[in-house]
Amino acid sequence: MEMTCMSLSEAMLNRKSIRGYKPDGVPQDILRQIIGLAIQSPSASNAQPWEVAVLTGEPLEELKRISVDLWDRGVPSNPDVAPPDLFGDYVRRRKEVGKQLFQLLGIERNDYGARKEWNRKALRFFDAPVGVIICTDASLERSRTDFDLGIMTDAFCLAAMCFGLGTCIDQQAISYPDAIRQVTGLDESKRITAAVTIGYPDWDFPANKLESSREPVDTVALWRGF
Repeated sequence: MEMTCMSLSEAMLNRKSIRGYKPDGVPQDILRQIIGLAIQSPSASNAQPWEVAVLTGEPLEELKRISVDLWDRGVPSNPDVAPPDLFGDYVRRRKEVGKQLFQLLGIERNDYGARKEWNRKALRFFDAPVGVIICTDASLERSRTDFDLGIMTDAFCLAAMCFGLGTCIDQQAISYPDAIRQVTGLDESKRITAAVTIGYPDWDFPANKLESSREPVDTVALWRGF
């Protein structure tokens, strides 16, 4: 498939989290091109602290099996990067998008069985044909390095759109980093920071119809001297 990239503004406005995929595989050459674009991202002092592990086929299936089994057995998750609890408007926005998502999926508030199955799907990289693990050297300082990794991850998601691919930054998929190291061979010296699902979107999947809102510019911007 040739790259047919939209404008940057179109990509930024139209990017969304894709949680339902077609089973079609993604050619390695396309993934290589997407990674090549993503690592053009800026980084502090040009440190380029990012590393990626790309899984498909049996390795991805093995990781999914192990992760779901651990979760089903009640093994506590222990991600290398655990975000702090949200509060205030941050919680409100999370609850709003969660409510919209479950409404699209037809999952009732008290349907704990369906909610558990949705958690399993997230652990399974939303059944995407490819899972990407983003990591860095664990000895690097967290705040600066994780900022750089965030920039690269966003660029990866935008670049994927040039090839008709969808993505979702899937933090549940890194709940069990030891399982990821077991399957990928990543060393203990690597801090696993994020996972991204990638594949061709199934636009008939209800969750892919979710349109999350954004605050207006004047809510987030402080102007002085204009």
